[in-house]
Amino acid sequence: MLSIILSYFFCSLINFIDWLQNHLLPCPFKALTGIDCPGCGFQRSLIALFQGDFNKSWFLYPPTVPLLILFITAGLFYKFPIKNQAIVFKVLVITIGNFVVFAYLYKMFIL
Repeated sequence: MLSIILSYFFCSLINFIDWLQNHLLPCPFKALTGIDCPGCGFQRSLIALFQGDFNKSWFLYPPTVPLLILFITAGLFYKFPIKNQAIVFKVLVITIGNFVVFAYLYKMFIL
């Protein structure tokens, strides 16, 4: 019984990832200017992370994991308020925001 459930989950996950790869949203900034935006690569990186390929995910868009941590933290702070959460969240946003900017500048000017 457990093997049937696991195989169904595995097949569903494969179908979901295949569906995601075929339905990526186009970047409007890149469509208008021809230049990558600071978020270009996030979708492909997230799909690689879903597939378990961390190295490919990091190569496609390094801020994926920090951004996911930020989103999860925001959800947890919303559901479970803590003391000084505004300060903690601001520090997290500034740190990850700087990481996104540096990764973008690295991609645009060094690669």
